[in-house]
Amino acid sequence: MAVFSVFYPAHEGAKFDHDYYKAVHIPLAQKAFGPTGLVDTRILRGVPGPDGSPPPFVAMVHLTFRDAAALQASLGGPHAPAVQADVANFTDITPVIQISVEP
Repeated sequence: MAVFSVFYPAHEGAKFDHDYYKAVHIPLAQKAFGPTGLVDTRILRGVPGPDGSPPPFVAMVHLTFRDAAALQASLGGPHAPAVQADVANFTDITPVIQISVEP
């Protein structure tokens, strides 16, 4: 299993359309990467902490792939540029990316 995580840092004035992200962008990624090994998608929205402090991230998604080879095939595949190009339709935040595997 390999996980491709995308974190969208919160900052003053940042644009992030949660509805578009959930209804359009994530289904686009699922359709693009499903055939090459995407097996699960988990979307999370940042909420204030117990003390009311703002969340450090507006949103994050964890895309789980069958294995590292499937992740590479997906991100290097022919549909990846369309998924990347769609980002401008819901945010102006530069995301933080992390790839993780089980130890």
